[in-house]
Amino acid sequence: MMPKTLRLSDGAAVRALVAGEGPPVLLIHGVGLRAEAWAPQIAALAADHRVIAVDMPGHGDSDALPEGARLPDYVAWAARVVMALDLGPVSLAGHSMGAMIAAGVAVERPDLLARVALLNGVHRRTAEARMAVTARADQIAAGDDGIDGPLSRWFGPEDALVRAQVAVWLRGVDRQGYAAAYRAFAEGDGVYADRLHTIRCPALVLTGEGDGNSTPAMAQAMADAMVQGRAQVIAGHRHMMNLTAPAAVNAALRHWLSREEPPA
Repeated sequence: MMPKTLRLSDGAAVRALVAGEGPPVLLIHGVGLRAEAWAPQIAALAADHRVIAVDMPGHGDSDALPEGARLPDYVAWAARVVMALDLGPVSLAGHSMGAMIAAGVAVERPDLLARVALLNGVHRRTAEARMAVTARADQIAAGDDGIDGPLSRWFGPEDALVRAQVAVWLRGVDRQGYAAAYRAFAEGDGVYADRLHTIRCPALVLTGEGDGNSTPAMAQAMADAMVQGRAQVIAGHRHMMNLTAPAAVNAALRHWLSREEPPA
């Protein structure tokens, strides 16, 4: 993987990890993480694709968005990233909040995408879940950014090594960037929900059987709303399945990348 700095049309800097040659695949991670969270997918897909994994705004070494940014601002940022790559339409995959961003790009800028994959995305939370995630956003904004709760939800005892690495990323993320992104994540599950039916490109919606944040029912609902949506559930895994079940996730992504685009 080769680190690279992209300069967007608004002057913002975006750190990217780039590997391989071939059709372009852009990867966007979730809140609190960084581009390295896609390491297993970069290694697998770079065999025959140009893979670009980016640090989200305010994460890693990417510049933050202006104060008060919400999900549509992150979607506009991702569109600028695609244009800065200057590689034509890309296959875009996002994890967690990255999945929200990817869905937004597919809705707002279908001309920029060949296909879209939503990993562990969130769709129309229940009122109880919305209250919980909003409360968490308030805690982070107030400086209470304890990570034990999320780690316990994301990992089981068998995932100790991966959990330790993710904990390092969460502890090292910029506090303001984390708080801003989490607020957009907490409020973003319904922003594009009513427009998913406009997504016509090949779409994969992937989640873990035990993911309480992105449930299998959410994945199926999102896939059903899209013209070419397909849902898949990875048995026995949770929210960080791209790290805990890389072989299964990579196989699903490779199948997604092999699907042909619909006629223009």
